[in-house]
Amino acid sequence: MMHNLTIRPLQPADKPFWRALWQAYLEFYQQDLAAEITDHLFERLLSSDGHRALVALDGEEMVGLVHYLFHDSTWSSQMTCYLEDLFVVSTLRGSGAGRKLIEAVYAAADAEPLASGNVYWHTHHHNERARLLYDRIGDLSEFVRYDRSR
Repeated sequence: MMHNLTIRPLQPADKPFWRALWQAYLEFYQQDLAAEITDHLFERLLSSDGHRALVALDGEEMVGLVHYLFHDSTWSSQMTCYLEDLFVVSTLRGSGAGRKLIEAVYAAADAEPLASGNVYWHTHHHNERARLLYDRIGDLSEFVRYDRSR
């Protein structure tokens, strides 16, 4: 377990460290985004447009990130929380950093006055290491995701 782990909101000065983690996250999922999209995302995460970001620090080193947002639901009069991106550096997976980031999103969902407290997320079926954690702190949905064919 990590003893110096702290979770805090993303700050403007975090950009180079966040960008390195974001790039590693994209590489993990074999994605390539234009630099303009990454720059725009960082600005959105710092604005009040609904996207939010937290980072995990081990001492002074940024070791993880989580992005989430609240949205309306047709199944509830309250908003629900979508945990969109979660990443921890490979050397600290299994250390508790991912759990702490998810628990911080749970706390944010519980604290949001217009939200139900519900949180959901997706992962690739082959993301076995992360699913070991997800199976302990969440309930596997029976839903199957489809994307628009292009």
